[in-house]
Amino acid sequence: MLALDDDPLSLPTPPARPAVRMPWPLRLRECVLGYLPLLLMALLALATWWLVKSTPNAPEPGSEAAVRHVPDYTMQGFKTQRFTPQGALQVQIEGTQMRHYPDNDTFEVDEVRIRSLGEDGTVMRATARRALSNGKGTQVQLMGNAVVVREALDGQPPLEIRSELLTFFTETKRVVTDQPVQVLQGSNDMRAAGVDYDHRSGLAQLTGPMRARLDPPGRRR
Repeated sequence: MLALDDDPLSLPTPPARPAVRMPWPLRLRECVLGYLPLLLMALLALATWWLVKSTPNAPEPGSEAAVRHVPDYTMQGFKTQRFTPQGALQVQIEGTQMRHYPDNDTFEVDEVRIRSLGEDGTVMRATARRALSNGKGTQVQLMGNAVVVREALDGQPPLEIRSELLTFFTETKRVVTDQPVQVLQGSNDMRAAGVDYDHRSGLAQLTGPMRARLDPPGRRR
């Protein structure tokens, strides 16, 4: 009888192999490959955070983008008229070109010509190289060789106001400037640093240094 330990079919146990130490580049690659999914997730989270911080905030409800001061339309051979409730012509503004600005509802007119009619029959005309008016045409700033003329009325000679800058209020028939001005009526010639002319009161207030050439009352030339 054979002992179990002497079984001729059993194979001898191979001797244990000594552990092989991998080179450090291979160990580093294995380490990187093991942590690669975690690194990718961290990079994705960092990129998402950066995008959120870099994206501009959405405008608040009701807020509007600032409107630039640029014309939204232009017209050649421009003419506009405003009438009284009774249908009478009150003011007419025309020029070679008009540019409308929507941010403050103003329009700019080149080679402007204005004709304003009052209820008392007063006719006032104005011209300038350029004008800037509000949307209703009630306040017009005349720039460059500006002239406003109140035509003859009730035996009074025409009144002419000249300056490089005049503000003409077409409804109240008022003319104002703080620039050097010349006022002409008949043979009278007045020059000053500014003027405030109000047709309703019939007064022209001259400001600053002034010089005038006035004819005696009743004298005609």
